[in-house]
Amino acid sequence: MATIALAVNLVTYFSVVMHFELSEAANTVTNYVGTSYILSIIVAFLADTYIGRFKAVLISACLEFLHYKLTTPNSSHLYATYLSQMLIVPVSGRNSAILFVALYLVAAGSSGLKAALPTHGADQFDEKDPKEATQLSSFFNWLLLSVCIGGVVSLTIFVWIQDNKGWDYGLGLSTLAMFLGIIMFASGLPQYRIHSVQGRSAITEIIQVYVAAIRNRKLQLPEDSAELYEINKDKEAALEVKFLPHRDVFRFLDKAAIVRSPTPFETPNQWKLCTVTQVENAKVILGMVPIFCCTFFMTVCLAQLQTFSVQQGATMDTRITKSFKIPPASLPIIPIAFLVFLVPIYDQVFVPFARKITGHITGITHLQRVGVGLVLSSLAMASAAIMEVKRKNIARTHNMLDAIPMFQPLPISVFWLSFQYFIFGIADMFTYVGLLEFFYSQAPIDLKSISTCFLWSSMAVGYYMSTVVVKTVNSATKGITRSGGWLAGNNINRNHLNLFYWMLSVLSLVNFFVYLIVAMRYKYRPQSPEVLSGSNVHELQNVNDDQKVEATL
Repeated sequence: MATIALAVNLVTYFSVVMHFELSEAANTVTNYVGTSYILSIIVAFLADTYIGRFKAVLISACLEFLHYKLTTPNSSHLYATYLSQMLIVPVSGRNSAILFVALYLVAAGSSGLKAALPTHGADQFDEKDPKEATQLSSFFNWLLLSVCIGGVVSLTIFVWIQDNKGWDYGLGLSTLAMFLGIIMFASGLPQYRIHSVQGRSAITEIIQVYVAAIRNRKLQLPEDSAELYEINKDKEAALEVKFLPHRDVFRFLDKAAIVRSPTPFETPNQWKLCTVTQVENAKVILGMVPIFCCTFFMTVCLAQLQTFSVQQGATMDTRITKSFKIPPASLPIIPIAFLVFLVPIYDQVFVPFARKITGHITGITHLQRVGVGLVLSSLAMASAAIMEVKRKNIARTHNMLDAIPMFQPLPISVFWLSFQYFIFGIADMFTYVGLLEFFYSQAPIDLKSISTCFLWSSMAVGYYMSTVVVKTVNSATKGITRSGGWLAGNNINRNHLNLFYWMLSVLSLVNFFVYLIVAMRYKYRPQSPEVLSGSNVHELQNVNDDQKVEATL
């Protein structure tokens, strides 16, 4: 509720108030959003390793609240002076620094919520309990629903106030929303299951696997995987470890667990010898990387709906009634409003129905869900291209190609854009929630927060890719268009946005087929690995003077 209005209205603010070109404004916004996602990795690392997920959420929320409190123009004379100057002169120097420092403070705060909040919520469910495992799947759906409800309020009330009453009132409401959110979250502390941090870095343990595998690269793998090294649970009773069974994938990493010269009472150097569980955790992360890479391009498409589609809407008739107009920045409410109705139907109707057919606890597998969304994102871009052709034809027919949208909107309703937003909204529900579930369910227990950051990192890369794609397209088409590029200049009616959308649609379809190959090759990890007793794990023993290694089960 606090941040969505700010994010969607920035492109209009940059282009209208600060006089950026449309492509420059779009790139500034996507860079900001991308940074907020990439920073979530740092917070996730701290949450998993040192401070815990509950504290990470609370600290991040307080940081974001503090930012809004300080930058609300009524509370900050400096920021108020900046805003008043911006109405007269272009952004530069000190004013530019004030804006971007404040902007990226929001990115830092919101990144912490992205990193730790979904995993803290998922920690409340026991995956070994069949009933709670079902509830865990529903939790991610309801998490999306709650985000959508907050988004509806933000995209209607908050955006309208920003556009009609001023940014001071809009930021004031964001401050109030953050404060209420902190109070509501903290009030649940007595009921929460708090994940205990071990004080060790799971990322470091994974890096150790690669270092050890490289060091042991010349060694021969044993024919029996039972000869690979694993700790004895009895000897390491203080460790809360979920032992993972050996899998015959990414066998080159198994070399990290090859025992060279066992020593009876000395703890092995973990940079030279790793446990089977460590190796399997590294395999899980490595196996998710191709899936991770295949989701970049969907966010490239999403970025266009948050930037260029908003500019499309600004040229169209935004009236809902004779006296009320929908702000262009409120256009993303269309997919969000659809999701408010679709998510409960998906969770309460589709999933139980599909569960009866497939026997899968989530109805369809996580990767199937992601695949559906990738196909729909291609269709959304195709729909956007068709709508842009229709919009430009009307501008051309009415001789309004150079009309100023603020004073002379095109005689076509902005709700024609609802088709592309609706299709992408459904894609959102399938892909992004499916990815959250997939990464959380597959990741090692000490990497749950970082695992969900795979999603945010994927989106961050997608937003940065959008910047690169827009600049590359403009550069490649500069000499073959009168406007100096498909997306160059401030007159969207003279641009070739329809061709850009068609290009994204085709590339999205190609990306889906690549994903199909990757997903078919992926092997799911065991969902509920048992905690084995000391007599059931591989144990390193020194049994004779010849330093013979005996593997016992």
